[in-house]
Amino acid sequence: MSIRHSLLSILAQGPCYGYQLRSEFDRRTGSTWSLNVGQIYNTLDRLVRDDLVAKSPASIDNDSGSSQQTYYTITGAGIVEAERWLSTPVDSYSVSRDELAIKLAIAVTLPGVDAHAVIASQRQATRGAVDALSLTAEVREDARDATQFAEQLVSDSLYAHAEAELKWLDHVESTLTTAQERGFADAFPLNLTKPKRGRPATATSALSSE
Repeated sequence: MSIRHSLLSILAQGPCYGYQLRSEFDRRTGSTWSLNVGQIYNTLDRLVRDDLVAKSPASIDNDSGSSQQTYYTITGAGIVEAERWLSTPVDSYSVSRDELAIKLAIAVTLPGVDAHAVIASQRQATRGAVDALSLTAEVREDARDATQFAEQLVSDSLYAHAEAELKWLDHVESTLTTAQERGFADAFPLNLTKPKRGRPATATSALSSE
């Protein structure tokens, strides 16, 4: 999740202070991913450093009078960056690290670890999430405004991901069983050979050097 770009996109609507940005983020995402104020200000500091956001004077006039909050205003470069993020597809399949995939890959290779038990534990948790999200969908009324629609969108996305994860866990367990039966999914100990410095050789580079 890009907190950086989310905040930039909100700031494109007008100057905000830290607590206001947190409230706007929650309001626009159904309060699904809570952000603390520390995260907000750390991100804002980096945006200011990168000249994507500028700090406004400590006080600013608004409809309710003078405020002593420090406001943040998006710069021209920040607007370009926000527009670029909104118009660029998310490349999550080649960039993001999937914690569950990494966890299972490590579990399969560790001696003394029952990977099937790890899968079963995750399946139980994911099934619970699917059931809870399904129940939420059943009792939820049709969206009546933009805020409810945004919340529904996020909830539906979580439900779809949880269902897909269940199918993937079934696939992993099936292929793991087959691999173990064929003897090529055995765990292995630490490699005590001192590794060479630099990047590991890829299959392509190894073949080209032969």
